[in-house]
Amino acid sequence: MAKIVLQASVFFLFLYLTSCNQTQESNQKTVAQDSTLTEGTFGYDLGFLKKHKSVLVLTAPDNADSRAIVVADYQGRVMTTTSGGDNGNSYGWINYELIKSGANKKHINAYGGEDRFWFSPEGGQFSVYFKRDQKFDFENWQTPAAIDSEPFDIVSADSASVKFRKNTVQENHSGTRFDLTIERTVSMLGTDRIKDLLKVSSLGATKVTAYESVNDIINNGADWKRETGGIGIWILGMFKPSDKTVIVAPFTTPHAGKPLLTSDYFGVIPADRLVTGENAVFLKADGKARSKIGLAPQSATGFAGSYDSGKGILTIVQYDLDTAGDYMKSTWEIHKDPYQGDALNAYNDGPLADGTQMGPFYELESSSRVFPLKKGEKLSHTHRTFHFEGDTEMMDQIARKVLGVSLGQISEVF
Repeated sequence: MAKIVLQASVFFLFLYLTSCNQTQESNQKTVAQDSTLTEGTFGYDLGFLKKHKSVLVLTAPDNADSRAIVVADYQGRVMTTTSGGDNGNSYGWINYELIKSGANKKHINAYGGEDRFWFSPEGGQFSVYFKRDQKFDFENWQTPAAIDSEPFDIVSADSASVKFRKNTVQENHSGTRFDLTIERTVSMLGTDRIKDLLKVSSLGATKVTAYESVNDIINNGADWKRETGGIGIWILGMFKPSDKTVIVAPFTTPHAGKPLLTSDYFGVIPADRLVTGENAVFLKADGKARSKIGLAPQSATGFAGSYDSGKGILTIVQYDLDTAGDYMKSTWEIHKDPYQGDALNAYNDGPLADGTQMGPFYELESSSRVFPLKKGEKLSHTHRTFHFEGDTEMMDQIARKVLGVSLGQISEVF
């Protein structure tokens, strides 16, 4: 009986994916014929990605204009979303040139995308980005293929969600091996769920799209030991910068009225780019100066966001947070306190010393807590992304409720 059920499940999944591909091929022809779908629209990005990869298009259960593009070959990442259908704004940053080239780059393949799965920590003795005994420098830094260039397998899918799985073995800088299964489910969120999560009674006349990624690591090998390291889940979202976009990181102040903020990852950030207010940190997201901030779990709130006052787009991210949990430290050095890292990070791209630049883009990132997993145990982390546009008054209420600041404060801080 179990065999029959499994065969039936595979058969129906095949039918669903075949239907998706046929629909996507039909949509691709429409995109190619519709000259109104210019760069910057969801339809343009959908047409572009279909030329290079098989894609899944997810739609919110109660809003046909709320859509997301997910690519299994890019580790199940959410490439972009929209709240306005094919002609609506496309919110995610996409690296068109890299995707068109088909190249497999050294160090990292930065395809873009609003929500991608990574491991933490990036640096330190427990990093899986540097081989054993290697120096912590760019030449030695390598994103593991399992989360960079290898596809994730599709386990199941429907019109609003898709589940992925990936088996991998990783070894950290100290020589500890991890036998893992990654599971990742991306699901579109309906209106009632959005209101419930944000604790708002109405969304007014805003156009909105929202989704969540539920990410798991399952330990298939030996029990983890604190002294030999662990692996955390790190979710990163890449978005389009502008001169009028500002990142907002709300905080609490458990220590002497100041947030536990790290802002010198790439040197001191000038005052005209970073402002610490009474209850939020503001960082310019113009893609013109490389800078990064991080909030420790004790100061984070489980929310962050950005506002583009030029286009009138409010973006919110919500993530699992354990204020008393251990979080991996990611700076490129041996750590005395490897479990005192950030729960939230935000990054603004900019030119490197040689003048080259990967983007421009900006990132909103969250990390999971870490604890010693026994064999068969699971670590889980949920990260949600919301985009709003259209009704400025309603968006202002949402920003005040979730981020603790008004749209006016965000627009005028720099």
